[in-house]
Amino acid sequence: MPRTIATNTRVDLDGLLDFVRPRHRFVLLTTRVDGSPQLSPVTGGVDAQGRLVVATYPERAKSVNVARTGRAPVMVQSDEFNGPWVQIDGDAELVTLPEAVEPLVDYFRAVAGEHSDWDEYRAAMVSQGKALIRVTPVRWGPIATGGFPARLAG
Repeated sequence: MPRTIATNTRVDLDGLLDFVRPRHRFVLLTTRVDGSPQLSPVTGGVDAQGRLVVATYPERAKSVNVARTGRAPVMVQSDEFNGPWVQIDGDAELVTLPEAVEPLVDYFRAVAGEHSDWDEYRAAMVSQGKALIRVTPVRWGPIATGGFPARLAG
């Protein structure tokens, strides 16, 4: 049986965003006050400015941590477990209401397309007290796949 060889593909920012746009399974990493990691599996997208966006609530640990540190690495995964993935390190910000309403519309479009009633969606975001985390990519690893090292290909 042939062995699957691990890959690491370096990309520029445009290549990174092209990879991320169709993928919506993210793991967001923030840092607790004591310095330990706090991981959150989230649904995410890419906004028109090339930032990774995640809808949230302002009282969630990830939100509080982002507001405090201004940083949040993200792992973007493929839908299939063994598919390609990438880690992105970036500057992060928490956007709260009322400023978050239109960015939340952009988030929805990035993840799910058009909504049947945007006024209803906006009202729901306000009534739920939603917020948005935006991560601006600063550094990223290669797009990677798992497998054996190339030296074991034979």
